[in-house]
Amino acid sequence: MGSSNWIKRGWRHLGGAAALSLLPLGAFAQDICQDDTVSLRGDWGQARFNVEIADDPAEQAQGLMHREELAASAGMLFVYPAPQTAQYWMRNTLIPLDMLFVDAQGIVQHIHHQAIPLDETPIFGGDQVLAVLEINGGMAKKLGINEGSALRHPAFGAHDPAWPCN
Repeated sequence: MGSSNWIKRGWRHLGGAAALSLLPLGAFAQDICQDDTVSLRGDWGQARFNVEIADDPAEQAQGLMHREELAASAGMLFVYPAPQTAQYWMRNTLIPLDMLFVDAQGIVQHIHHQAIPLDETPIFGGDQVLAVLEINGGMAKKLGINEGSALRHPAFGAHDPAWPCN
């Protein structure tokens, strides 16, 4: 199977273990944007994560704190009402995380890899950030997700997204 005929779909639980599943090219074309799903694409392929949305101050303050695990195919999407300067920390966060800082068009502008659990050192994500996707630490490198990747989710619909929901 040639790599040009297959895409990375994301991590799925198969028989109690996480495994990367592959789908034929074009499989994402029929996907419909959903509030609980984020899709990413780039020259590395495509991936999908099931996400919880943190779009109000209380949810954003709580984030992924106090959790002892996060499924390989899961994440949390922090969505702001307007682009802003983004800065995070890992207070009370027990698992390492990759943080993807995304602009209003859904383009990943910065990735902070392997944020250290419980570390209160500020993590600067940049200016003009509309959303932040947190996934398991090391997952971005494992899948090849890089800066410039496009993220698709309904939250970007009003901002002329690079990868629209349609």
